[in-house]
Amino acid sequence: MKARDVNLKQLSELLGLSQTTVSRALNGYPEVNAETRQRVLDAVRKTGYRPNRAAQRLATGRAGSIGLVMPTADGHDSDVHFGEFLAGLGDEAVRHDFHFVINPSHPDDEEATCKRLVASGNVDALFIAYMRVNDPRIALLKSLSIPFLVHGRSIGTPLDYPFLDIDNTGAFHDATKLLVQLGHRRIALLNGPEHLAFAIRRKKGVERALAEADLALSETCVQHSAMADEHGYRGMQRFLALADRPTAVLCSSTVLALGAVRALNQAGLKIGSDVSLIAHDDVLPMLKPENFSVPLTTTRSSLRTAGSRIAKRLISRILNLETLPEQELWKAELIVRASTGPAPR
Repeated sequence: MKARDVNLKQLSELLGLSQTTVSRALNGYPEVNAETRQRVLDAVRKTGYRPNRAAQRLATGRAGSIGLVMPTADGHDSDVHFGEFLAGLGDEAVRHDFHFVINPSHPDDEEATCKRLVASGNVDALFIAYMRVNDPRIALLKSLSIPFLVHGRSIGTPLDYPFLDIDNTGAFHDATKLLVQLGHRRIALLNGPEHLAFAIRRKKGVERALAEADLALSETCVQHSAMADEHGYRGMQRFLALADRPTAVLCSSTVLALGAVRALNQAGLKIGSDVSLIAHDDVLPMLKPENFSVPLTTTRSSLRTAGSRIAKRLISRILNLETLPEQELWKAELIVRASTGPAPR
């Protein structure tokens, strides 16, 4: 049966359900049990049936869409990490026949863009990311009558909003502690942009672990940048040119680590012996840490899984499917591989 030929009546006959039950399952009515809803969604995928969006909206008052604001501007680096996160959102959204409305915005105009997106009536919920210190978007979203969810956490504002984040401070504390236990005393950090909360917390984790060993993080051994391999390459080159160069380097992304490895190889230094390397692994499919020339020790937390979870939480809230936690803080897993070893004597 071709997708364009399938109508609501035929779909209901195929399932042995009334048209009302099928319609209510598709529209997220709570009286339809989870098993029936899943049967209907599975049949929709198999047949290619597409409900009439306009009719759905009239019946439910919902748009069947999640809104995303994507910061972009001349000189604003594109982010491979955002694409992987978006794939996770899509994994869950397709299960419930939800759409995305992606609204590009200049980074300085995100609040106004959020307002316009909500006012359009084209979205049922909003998702925001790239949290900053005292992020003004949180107060704005609280003032709007629409569900929202934050990936990350701001700094300097009360934690009274729905979020999903990883414990960035704990992850980089544990990674630095491993390096200290291996005898490293001069440790460097290739970090993300300094105005973003995750980067601030990762630096804090490094500083905390070093302070516990009566050590300190030198500002000459810190770089903040977009997480691109060229920045990793240049940052590592600068670290290696220092009179008292670091014996270990932490990277906020495997993308930064890719550039760092290139610089180390060009300098003729052996990873894991001359210089130890740890990276945060967002589980990017094209950049697996175990496939590096020397497998990378990593702190690991999947961006795609986080995206899927955020979509699940938003859709569950919109459709009243189940009650899920409002706040989640995930612990990153420390995976030790060959890129870390004892400090050189």
